[in-house]
Amino acid sequence: MKQVDKIHYDFEKYSHLGRFASYFYQLQSVLNLKPKSILEIGVGDKVFGDYIKNNTNIVYKSMDIAEDLSPDTVGNILAIPINDGEFDIVCAFEVLEHLPFNQFEKALEELARVSDKNVIISVPHFGPPLKFMFKIPFLPEFRFALKIPFYREHFFNGEHYWELGKKNYPVSKILKILEKRFKVLKHFVPFENQYHHFFVLKKI
Repeated sequence: MKQVDKIHYDFEKYSHLGRFASYFYQLQSVLNLKPKSILEIGVGDKVFGDYIKNNTNIVYKSMDIAEDLSPDTVGNILAIPINDGEFDIVCAFEVLEHLPFNQFEKALEELARVSDKNVIISVPHFGPPLKFMFKIPFLPEFRFALKIPFYREHFFNGEHYWELGKKNYPVSKILKILEKRFKVLKHFVPFENQYHHFFVLKKI
């Protein structure tokens, strides 16, 4: 069951500089793996998918539970109606937090099933960031960011059932779950958007 209407993705309400920074890292993480095919779960405002379709030769397909967003396939991440190993990469950016946490592992199982090689996800990571950047002419730019622990309890807000960084949801817990099915190639929080935590995974 979808949680938001299509109007949720209107530019004034949904888009900001940090979100577009996340689009860059979504694309970079995927394109670095040089896939021939991609399945994106949760189409959002379609920035990622439109870039792939219009600027690469990669076969791109989408799936979403919301029919009004016009995905290629309407379906539930807990029972993806797609064959095993059909896509090189399966992506779910800012999707898994929309499920109760007790369904997280089942969703990962489905992402792994329909992927032939890799899965890339991102989820919200709560916590006040400490950021520092400086640039001296003729020298590389220096950046440093640190999330300050702030273990607030999470309450369902109509969209997110859980968020990394909040009470009972440390990064170590997520990594332990991911490592049951994947090798974690890398995970990171973009400097420009400290609210999104990326995990680049390889099936094992």
